[in-house]
Amino acid sequence: MADDTILNSTPIHWLSPNETDLLPGSVLDWLMEVGSMTRRFEQHCQHVSVAPFRENFITLEELNGESEHLPVSEKYWLREIVLYGDNVPWLLGRTVIPEETLTGPDKKLVDVGTVPLGRYLFSGNNLTRDYIQIGRQGGRWVRRSLLRLSGKPLLLTEVFLPNSPVYK
Repeated sequence: MADDTILNSTPIHWLSPNETDLLPGSVLDWLMEVGSMTRRFEQHCQHVSVAPFRENFITLEELNGESEHLPVSEKYWLREIVLYGDNVPWLLGRTVIPEETLTGPDKKLVDVGTVPLGRYLFSGNNLTRDYIQIGRQGGRWVRRSLLRLSGKPLLLTEVFLPNSPVYK
């Protein structure tokens, strides 16, 4: 089942802080964005849209290297999407959410469908970010963030596709 993911085609090389110091400022500015990437993209197009690729519960065994970033849970909600700017694919997104995070109003995370995750996450003031980790997947930039919604963790990995404004 783990090969049925949009991020497994090429391994991601996660950079050390020393390596990230060598990145061009314009790229680093995009990768270290602490606000909503959806809002940032909206400044570069008329319309941002999302096409869900995979949405379902997975087990700890299907997390691969992501398990070291999240608490152990019986199951995790997985959401993989392609984000488009004016119908051009700009980003692959993979969100992994421990079942325990999906409580109270945050149960809605399993039903966001074609709504960009950033619209949900950044709509309130209960979101914090522990860190952003930068990587490369082939020639593409990648970032991974551990976010906390009402103090509860979720892991978001974003792969910036070649037509994304990050490369302009």
